[in-house]
Amino acid sequence: MIKVGLIVPTLNAGSLWESWLTAFAQQTRKPDYLLVIDSSSSDATVALARAQGFIVEVISRSEFNHGGTRQFGVNKLSAMDIIVFLTQDALLASADAIECLLAAFNDEQVGAAYGRQLPHQDAGPMAAHARLFNYPAESQLRSMEDRTRFGIKTVFISNSFSAYRRSALMQVGGFPVHTIMNEDTYVAGKMLVGGWKIAYCADAQVFHSHNYSFVDEFKRYFDIGVFHTNTSWLQQTFGGASGEGLRFVISEMRYLLKQAPWLIPSAALRTGLKWLGFKLGNLHRGLPQAIRRYFSMHKTYWLRALP
Repeated sequence: MIKVGLIVPTLNAGSLWESWLTAFAQQTRKPDYLLVIDSSSSDATVALARAQGFIVEVISRSEFNHGGTRQFGVNKLSAMDIIVFLTQDALLASADAIECLLAAFNDEQVGAAYGRQLPHQDAGPMAAHARLFNYPAESQLRSMEDRTRFGIKTVFISNSFSAYRRSALMQVGGFPVHTIMNEDTYVAGKMLVGGWKIAYCADAQVFHSHNYSFVDEFKRYFDIGVFHTNTSWLQQTFGGASGEGLRFVISEMRYLLKQAPWLIPSAALRTGLKWLGFKLGNLHRGLPQAIRRYFSMHKTYWLRALP
């Protein structure tokens, strides 16, 4: 019998948390070990999780790191064969969502799988388009050979709703213990190079989206630029991000032209801010530490980042 663990990083999960726990309680396949790693929440996140049978590990907010915190959980779940990851704002959309995701591992070559993300009810047109663009209705199975077809998108994955074969994850060294973001992309790239496959399961669905502000868009793409600079092997192996970025912009403009044409100027401004943030992130090594933190969405990263 395959043993399945679940890891959920949390911080003040708020009003959505009760709905999240209700949706999880309805799952047809529940993981065998339920772990919440909480960054010292000041609300009822921890109490509600424990009441639903979760083991809760509390860490300080400054300790949280996208890769290191998840690897901390992976190390604790050493007896598990498959480890599922969810975030506190990814609401399971159907009772069989986890079961559908786990089905991908019937293929012994699959090292990791991720589900489809649908926009939340409050998602604006731009947030909705981002989900539709990145999470199509058709499932995919990608291997190293597909990099000529998909380019950098070959390594696309999201830990908002994903699962990993633990043996494959540890074979590639686990999650990077100190990364600003995109720990999932890093591992996906390592797995593909190592001969594993990545499965996208369109029938395993969650509601998950963000209505980012202009400033948030800039900061997020600054951090993405930092990540890409620090993992140049990904671009060297799978190709750069510029082609995919252009494809996204064209798709977004076409979508807004039909759905919300009045938002096109706003989308154009956002595109400019994303580009500027990404380029500055690429150049972060030449910026003062105080400026890096100011531009960054994930500020605690810089407390331990090299100058």
